[in-house]
Amino acid sequence: MTKSRPPDRPEPAPGATTRALIDIRIQDDILRARQASRTAASAIGFTTVDQTRLATVVSELTRNALVYAGGGVCRVLTRLTVQERSVMIEVEDQGPGIADVTGALTRGFSTGRGLGLGLAAVRKLMDDLVIETCPGRTLVRTGMTRRR
Repeated sequence: MTKSRPPDRPEPAPGATTRALIDIRIQDDILRARQASRTAASAIGFTTVDQTRLATVVSELTRNALVYAGGGVCRVLTRLTVQERSVMIEVEDQGPGIADVTGALTRGFSTGRGLGLGLAAVRKLMDDLVIETCPGRTLVRTGMTRRR
């Protein structure tokens, strides 16, 4: 699901535990966010392959926040139920917003000098993706859920 509207303050997913909150201000913060996602996923039993997928997604989303908005914040959350375990990633910034969300989710679309694989790859690697954007604020929420 993709949304493009002025968003309200995000509420954590019901039953979710915040595992990490990383300010993204410099390149090293991207590495910290990647490691936090891997650590959270490992703690709830995700495979190494899924941990790598999460780290790739976190790299893309936090890099976008740093490059296009000058920084932001990355939240890593987990949720455990009897049947499932989930990792949710939220990256929020106060940049210009994404003018064309549909385009940004299309492989090959780029507003910068990149290859245009970013958000399209995130959508492919993750189970869900929600983008709430307007000038002055973008929130990208994505999650991966596995059976226990």
